[in-house]
Amino acid sequence: MVQDEEIERIEIDLLLEAMFRYYGYDFRNYALPFIQRRINHRVQIERLSSISALQEKILREPSVMARLLSDFSINVTEMFRDPSFFKSIRTNVVPLLKKYPLIKIWHVGCSSGEEVYSMAILLHEEGIFDKTRIYATDINKNILERAKQGTFPLEGMKLYTKNYIEAGGKRAFSEYYKAIDDKVCFHPFLQKNMVFAQHNVVTDHSFNEFDMIICRNVLIYFNKNLQNDVHQLLYESLSTTGFLGLGKREGVKFTRYEDCYGEFDGPERIYRKVK
Repeated sequence: MVQDEEIERIEIDLLLEAMFRYYGYDFRNYALPFIQRRINHRVQIERLSSISALQEKILREPSVMARLLSDFSINVTEMFRDPSFFKSIRTNVVPLLKKYPLIKIWHVGCSSGEEVYSMAILLHEEGIFDKTRIYATDINKNILERAKQGTFPLEGMKLYTKNYIEAGGKRAFSEYYKAIDDKVCFHPFLQKNMVFAQHNVVTDHSFNEFDMIICRNVLIYFNKNLQNDVHQLLYESLSTTGFLGLGKREGVKFTRYEDCYGEFDGPERIYRKVK
């Protein structure tokens, strides 16, 4: 049993090394249990005998690599996810952002874009969307194409409406979209100040200075060393007194940058850069 586990770990290490050296995607410091589950899932779906067989497949068949990359992409999201987080942004952060002549926000790991459109709606209602640029990035270019379209399943609207109200929404949520068959299309004006781009926080560098960075439920999939590296990227990408929003199970404590932030809203994992 121990020997089997050791062999599997070697196979995983070799697969991740092959992905990095041939395709440039670096998952070598992702949390092992997460990577293990996703790889074994792909081995079963492809009806392969081993992880080594999957390694050969991804090197010779780019389509298999694309499917594995999709497995590694975390696409669990919803509009106004964790409504109390968005309510805190609206109540506590926005009054300070209103004083800025231009506002730049970065959504890291934006997935299919639900939280990006949520932020656009919130900023529109608070009267500052016109002077805001929202940069939304993800490692998965296919999911980014979906996000650009601003089209989501109709079945999610009941939950999204509930979230919107709890987040302090000021209008009828249905005013922001048009239902077409089993989908809804959000109004194009919400997209006018959005920039969608492929970006990998593991291997890519900072590309701007932001007043607020939203990086929720991304760091939980990384090991400790990689978390610190990504925190360095986020810190370097924030303006002098910029805001950082993390997920419920994430934080700046026990990282190299713990002393660089003050708790702006501790329960909601909203921090402000202090040095």
